Amino acid sequence: MTIKIGVPPIKSQGIKTKLVPWIQSVVPSDFDGTWIEPFMGTGVVAFNVAPRRALLCDSNPHLVNFYASIASGNITPEVVKEFLTREGEVLLSKGEDHYYFVRDRFNAEHSPLDFLFVNRAGFNGMIRFNKKGGFNIPFCRKPQRFAQAYVTKIVNQVAWVSKIIKAKEFTFRCQDFNKTIQDASSKDLIYCDPPYIDRHVDYYNGWDDSQERELFRQLSGFAGKFILSTWHHNDYRENEYVKSLWSEHRVLTREHFYHVGGKEENRNPVVEALVTNFTENPIRRREERQVQYILLEPPAEYSAA
Repeated sequence: MTIKIGVPPIKSQGIKTKLVPWIQSVVPSDFDGTWIEPFMGTGVVAFNVAPRRALLCDSNPHLVNFYASIASGNITPEVVKEFLTREGEVLLSKGEDHYYFVRDRFNAEHSPLDFLFVNRAGFNGMIRFNKKGGFNIPFCRKPQRFAQAYVTKIVNQVAWVSKIIKAKEFTFRCQDFNKTIQDASSKDLIYCDPPYIDRHVDYYNGWDDSQERELFRQLSGFAGKFILSTWHHNDYRENEYVKSLWSEHRVLTREHFYHVGGKEENRNPVVEALVTNFTENPIRRREERQVQYILLEPPAEYSAA
């Protein structure tokens, strides 16, 4: 059996696309509460798990604003197609000057469509902000970035996400992870994908020792179930926080390769960890081993012809 894994319209380094099947296999088969993410990021896990109810939060207002705009109908596949086609033509004509023009416009006005543009035309799919909150990723140096096929790909990703949001009860909020966890009930399942401590920080507010420890305290005291994504070790060192903190819970591991970093030599395999406060589902685990997962784009419902 083959299961398709959808790809969201927002890109980021460390995105969990290829780890979604593993995460799904850990989710209890009888789960019927609200799926809660204090660090929604690109939303790739929630959109693929597609629970009946979800609360997706992040401290990055631009991520939340983008998906909330899809939920409200302000951003549609048609709107995205028209916007990226128009801005892509200007980019092809003016080159990187137009990228920096849109980046400055985004930093001044915070348009979710401009956010999509700089996210997909910025270097290496990175999301990074300076201390003043300004998006500061350089241009990918591809003036032809928004060719017809690429626009169609992004439009289809928006259509896929839009269909899920409209069919389910998805809520988006910009708030701190502490409030998100504190407001959750024992019937809910919290999935956390915080920035990876002591590795790369591709995040709006950064991440440090005190935040990692506070997250551990909050999740350890949570009356419901949680799943946490983090890194376990690589060829050079181990995640000391797994030993000192997270080992109090159940820790599952799997090797994964991240395309992280501007230089190829910085892109190395890492052993991923899933930390849970409950026993994994053995039936789901057997099913996962028997299924072949492939990454596919959504059907081309909105052709760029």
